[in-house]
Amino acid sequence: MKEFELKYGCNPNQKPSKIFMKNGAELPIEILSGRPGYINFLDAFNSWQLVKELKEALGLPAVTSFKHVSPTSAAVGIPLSDTLKKACFVDDIEGLDESPLACAYARARGTDRMCSFGDWVALSDVCDVTTAKLIKREVSDGVIAPGYEPEALEILKEKRKGNYNIVKIDPNYRPEPVEHKDVFGITFEQGRNEFKISPELLENVVTANKDIPESAVRDLIISLITLKYTQSNSVCFAYDGQAIGVGAGQQSRIHCTRLAGTKADTWFLRQHEKVLNLPFKDTLGRADRDNVIDGYINQNEEDVCADGIWQKYFTVQPSKFTDDEKREWLASRQDVALGSDAFFPFDDNIERAKRSGVKYIAQPGGSIRDDVVISCCDKYGMAMAFTGMRLFHH
Repeated sequence: MKEFELKYGCNPNQKPSKIFMKNGAELPIEILSGRPGYINFLDAFNSWQLVKELKEALGLPAVTSFKHVSPTSAAVGIPLSDTLKKACFVDDIEGLDESPLACAYARARGTDRMCSFGDWVALSDVCDVTTAKLIKREVSDGVIAPGYEPEALEILKEKRKGNYNIVKIDPNYRPEPVEHKDVFGITFEQGRNEFKISPELLENVVTANKDIPESAVRDLIISLITLKYTQSNSVCFAYDGQAIGVGAGQQSRIHCTRLAGTKADTWFLRQHEKVLNLPFKDTLGRADRDNVIDGYINQNEEDVCADGIWQKYFTVQPSKFTDDEKREWLASRQDVALGSDAFFPFDDNIERAKRSGVKYIAQPGGSIRDDVVISCCDKYGMAMAFTGMRLFHH
């Protein structure tokens, strides 16, 4: 297949639309089911690069959940605790621990479930049956992987009445070293960002605390590779083998940090016993539960515990999740890793990061206020590495 005609581009009025290889070669993909669209393929090709690189860097199966060309999360295949399984809505899955790929999927899809609603999934490894079963029951647009076990493929083909988008990519495909992009009829050219992110990137530790344990190195690598494929400006919090808060596409660095930190806080609060034991009605679907949990934690559009409202969601009225309870719980969550795709211009980012349990930081460095940022890290005993490498992605 040398080209594939799309229904339309980013929007229905943008026609004609297709994908093809400029050099006339065969596309490195097979479409096994469905008819992916323009944005689907943008998500597919960006997400595939992320999981491929994460697998190469850490030697573990990797999964990411993408939405509108940025990851909601990315994770590697580490077993989940019972609490984590319940928070990710996978505590009913038998044999989960036997599939590292399924564990990675459960983490990536379970981190920011609201943003992952209708996502695109990328798998670093051949999709197995357990992973396919997990994907099947979530609202998702499609999946890309280097292959599918026969039974796993049949499970996925049942999704969306047989119209679920399933893409197989050649894992040996290597793009040209120079890439092009047209904007307003003008062609941009640049060398591909082939910079390899590895533990050696974290050797220049500029703070008084030089200790970055192996687990933190892993999480910083996850954070940085996630950022490499996130629309900039961006900041990523990571913990226990997964990205737990991604702040993407903000004009201000502090807004990136606030957004990512708020998502990380929500992730941790989802694991509080009051949230895990909310008395949901059996008839309430998974997506509705996600919305109610977010409302319970963040008290956004409606008070889900209020009279006249709680009856829609719960069998009994739950007690409110108080600010004191939240602060106490978050204070117990420590050793979080944080990556930034560009330098921190002010120490307000460090102050905000501290509130979400950050202890390890990786950023390019190079600001005229580096000394102020380092001093703030030293105040809290954080370890910060200067990578010397910016990771903008647009």
